[in-house]
Amino acid sequence: MSSTTVAVGSSIGLHARPAGIIADAVVEAGVPVTLAVDGGEPVDAGSALMIMTLGATQGTAVTVTCDDDAVLAKIAELVVADLDA
Repeated sequence: MSSTTVAVGSSIGLHARPAGIIADAVVEAGVPVTLAVDGGEPVDAGSALMIMTLGATQGTAVTVTCDDDAVLAKIAELVVADLDA
């Protein structure tokens, strides 16, 4: 599996709105994607609730893992984006 580590861009972190947008994109992609914070267990990025359990605030490093490089790039881009803007 490929992975990349990016910083959360949303000003309030990965709360309900950004988590929902990311989860929807993962479900639409149809391939497994996980997100993890340093020292934490990976969670299913297709679940907004699981994403919110990360407790990731703006600037938190999040590792995105996926077998599909295009999907990996898309989800990493969403994590970096300010989805609250």
